[in-house]
Amino acid sequence: MIKIYGMDTCPDCTYVEEQVKDNNQYEVIDIGRHVRDLKAFLKLRDHHPAFDEAKRIGAAGIPCFVLDDGTVTLNPEDAGLHSRPIGEGTTCSIDGSGC
Repeated sequence: MIKIYGMDTCPDCTYVEEQVKDNNQYEVIDIGRHVRDLKAFLKLRDHHPAFDEAKRIGAAGIPCFVLDDGTVTLNPEDAGLHSRPIGEGTTCSIDGSGC
């Protein structure tokens, strides 16, 4: 099962979540609903090199995908999904830009 870490207030996350609705090959984990899930995501984000670029540019690093083999990626296509089209607005950054 592919885990997807995200938040319901993130437009990129909701775009991905719509694609996996009713598909039991994916588990959507909203890190804003329970501190336990936020802690799991932060532990991953703090230590995994897949987040290096996201942290460098001030992005939160969601949606994040943990594939069946343990691979961590921020690329929806790696999880068999589609990225939100660029024309649909900018992504959210930690500095508040884009949202």
